[in-house]
Amino acid sequence: MSTVTHASPRRGTRSEGARDSTSTPRERIVSGTLALVFLTEFCALTSFYLLLSVTPMDAAAAGAGSAGAGLVTGMLLGGTVAAELAAPILMRRFGYRALLAAGALLLGAPALALLTDGSLATIVTVSVVRGFGFGLCTVLAGALTAMLVPPGRRGEGLGLFGIVATAPGIVALPAGVWLAGHFGMAVVIGLTAATALVPLATVPWLPGRTGRGQVGPGPAAAPRAAPGQEGLLAGLRRPGQLRPFFIFAASTVAAGVVVSFLPLATGVSGNLAAAGLLVQALTATIGRWWAGRQGDRSGHARLLVPALVIASVGMIAMIWLASPAAVIAGMFLFGTGFGICQNATFAMMIDRMPPAGAGTASALWNLAYDAGYGAGPAVFGLLVIHTGYPVAFALTAALMLAALPAARRERSAA
Repeated sequence: MSTVTHASPRRGTRSEGARDSTSTPRERIVSGTLALVFLTEFCALTSFYLLLSVTPMDAAAAGAGSAGAGLVTGMLLGGTVAAELAAPILMRRFGYRALLAAGALLLGAPALALLTDGSLATIVTVSVVRGFGFGLCTVLAGALTAMLVPPGRRGEGLGLFGIVATAPGIVALPAGVWLAGHFGMAVVIGLTAATALVPLATVPWLPGRTGRGQVGPGPAAAPRAAPGQEGLLAGLRRPGQLRPFFIFAASTVAAGVVVSFLPLATGVSGNLAAAGLLVQALTATIGRWWAGRQGDRSGHARLLVPALVIASVGMIAMIWLASPAAVIAGMFLFGTGFGICQNATFAMMIDRMPPAGAGTASALWNLAYDAGYGAGPAVFGLLVIHTGYPVAFALTAALMLAALPAARRERSAA
């Protein structure tokens, strides 16, 4: 089963990301190797989401309060950011297979320590290690996807990747909260460890080393990557990378706040929080898939302004926490805007890198994701003590709106 070699996107007079579907035959998106990459990403994210909202609740129950809850999420994402900073160098040194195996082990095995010790120190330590493993898994999955999808259908291919990446949140994020409440932490921890270790079975079938075209014994040949990955700073200095990086980071701050603090917000019941997280995850999946198809046709940069506005309106609706309708509507709008922003920024950053820079572009995008996802709850946890939840949610919306000038410049340039 053949794969598509990675090539630079066509340049022309059309807007960035747009493709003329009548000029060339539509290439097949999903190969056997890419299907295994999708499985790896699905399992890693399922493991990640199962504990994402549960460990902050556990820390708060242990007496750490909202500051401790925010610290847990912040340290989890801190470990993820550390992995993303190191990923380009580690990919050059160890290759895809060894790095993916290490990531799966670090994501799954440490969770078992929570079975015997639920102290804040243990929760934070486990979160840091799991974050590092998750960062390795998700950077590798994003890089391999960017290499394997046809350039002319990159937005659509990344949209499919987005469905795989956000689908675990639809079930695992609210299910983690529900299972912990009804069956206890031990069940959630066991599922977390088991799903993280599944990607170990796919390792022999994935590409081996970057730059050498080494492949495994699987049913599909891997793309031949150009030698070398740029460092993150060099990649960020490339033209057109900085604005989508910060636009996306502004939206991920709000996403981190939602998953960490919606279950803790005053006036929000456990069932309403689970329903809101489910709605947010579902609409983010749909928004990300739609943005991929639309971006290939009209340009990804044109989607940034409406994405930020929709997500901000959804966050503003969280001012009315006493109203279940407002909470559900807010999560519907926020999830839709966030999903669109996810796919549009990822496609833009991949398009603006040379073929050898897929790993660097994936690391940059994931760095923006996790830096915001971790910093948001850490700051929110300190802020909400003084402002209360409605004001803190409104300030989170204002942060996203502050990224609108950069989004408008991207739209004008396109």
